[in-house]
Amino acid sequence: MASPLHLKQAKAPNAMIEAAQEKTEDAAGQGAVNTRHERARDFEEARKALLARPGFSVRAQIYLGFALVFLFTLITVIGLLMSIYEVDHKVRFLETVNQYLIEIEQARRFEKNYFLYGTNLKDGLENVSSANRILDSNKEQILSITGENVYNQMLSNLKEYEVLINRLLALGDAWDGSEAHAKEALTDEVREQGQNMISLAAELALKERQALTKTISRARRMHIYFLLALLAIMTVNSFILARRVLDRIEQYKTFAQRIASGDYTLITPKRSYRDEFTELALAVNQMVLDVEAREELLIQSHKLRAVGTLTAGVAHELNNPINNIMITGHMFLEDYESTDDEERMDMMNDVVNEANRAKAIIANLLDFARESGSQLAPLDVAEMLKDTIALASNRLKRSKINIEFSSTDKLPRVHGDSQQLRQVFLNLILNAIDASQSGGNITVTVLPADEPHYIAVKVIDYGTGIPKHILGSIFDPFFTTKSQGKGTGLGLSMSQGIITKHGGQIRVFSQEGHGTTFTVTLPVTTFPAKITEETHMSPLY
Repeated sequence: MASPLHLKQAKAPNAMIEAAQEKTEDAAGQGAVNTRHERARDFEEARKALLARPGFSVRAQIYLGFALVFLFTLITVIGLLMSIYEVDHKVRFLETVNQYLIEIEQARRFEKNYFLYGTNLKDGLENVSSANRILDSNKEQILSITGENVYNQMLSNLKEYEVLINRLLALGDAWDGSEAHAKEALTDEVREQGQNMISLAAELALKERQALTKTISRARRMHIYFLLALLAIMTVNSFILARRVLDRIEQYKTFAQRIASGDYTLITPKRSYRDEFTELALAVNQMVLDVEAREELLIQSHKLRAVGTLTAGVAHELNNPINNIMITGHMFLEDYESTDDEERMDMMNDVVNEANRAKAIIANLLDFARESGSQLAPLDVAEMLKDTIALASNRLKRSKINIEFSSTDKLPRVHGDSQQLRQVFLNLILNAIDASQSGGNITVTVLPADEPHYIAVKVIDYGTGIPKHILGSIFDPFFTTKSQGKGTGLGLSMSQGIITKHGGQIRVFSQEGHGTTFTVTLPVTTFPAKITEETHMSPLY
């Protein structure tokens, strides 16, 4: 009779464990699928928002800047050519006026020589004819500058001067009587008319020289202004372009640092346009999803390793209530006839109590191993630490290590995921056990942090400590101080990522030969950590 009973009793806990595991795996799988679907939906929303904006690429800005510089340069060149044309036009006019003035002055020299020495006056008419040809051949040029009235006046003066010279020649050498008087009056008219022609030509030349000086000065100033404006446009365009590119590079540097710290917030639109960096943002978002998925696998792998570490202790813990149940069952069967109802009831109560004890052990183990989406709630850190210490009690007993727990009264709650935080605290406690010698002590304390609105959890061991030269690397993935086969090097890296997601920090202080202190700070519920669904997408780009 005993053997079938033993088999039945042995199968009962196994069936219970398997059923619980199947239920847990189903729930975990469903939770993981839901989380992945939510993140995929967030990614798709971010992608659509990034691509829905009007495009203004860096390339377009470069082309636009060069086009603006080219247009301004073209305007400058056109202005320069117009100035050169205007100066050339005025210089040609001055040359024409000077030629005209030379011919008039030469005619007047013949005029003066005639009056003084009686030399041939007809030679002066040739100069008058030359002056007339100069005016006729440069009519359009002179009209464009002096206007029609001045041009007609110059022609009129020249013709009148020519008429006066011819009249003077007609009188010949008559210097007596009435003809002499007429010749004297005509001489005065010739001199006056010649002076008028020279005065008008000299006045035109002077005005045009002054206009030419002003034109050259204006062109010089205009070219300087255009050059300064062109330099300003190039400087502003280069500054805007450099700032646009460098700001994006700095942003992506921040994104990389944020991802490295465990913050997997997706990049969503901040500016009203899209450019080449939009494609980079999409690639970063895809990378974030991939990294997050791989981190979940690593976390689960580390969690299973921790479960495996606890398995030996749990098996030992389960063995005691099962043995007690078996012993009580044997006694119940063998002494059934000789025991009264009260003793039988006591035996059954013992069986039930031991079964509940085994059930609690299995529930704790499966609760820790369960994978699910983030379940955020206000948490009592002190109670959570007590449960975590109870989960590690078998390792503590086997290692003969004493653990002391203390907590400040009436601590505020924190806002977070109990499963993830338990994993962090269990990992720190297991590390402290590994670092401690048999018969050593571990201290776990929860108290208000130095920062306002934060609480601190300290896990202190008094083992050998961590050497300074590797202290800065302990949070790196796959870095471990344990011997080969006893650690993956992922525990502290994962713990840091979890605490960062909860808006907190994890710090370490160690002295060789004196032990190590890990301090975890978490925000209290008055300032909950931003780890809700909304923080999966934030306007950072």
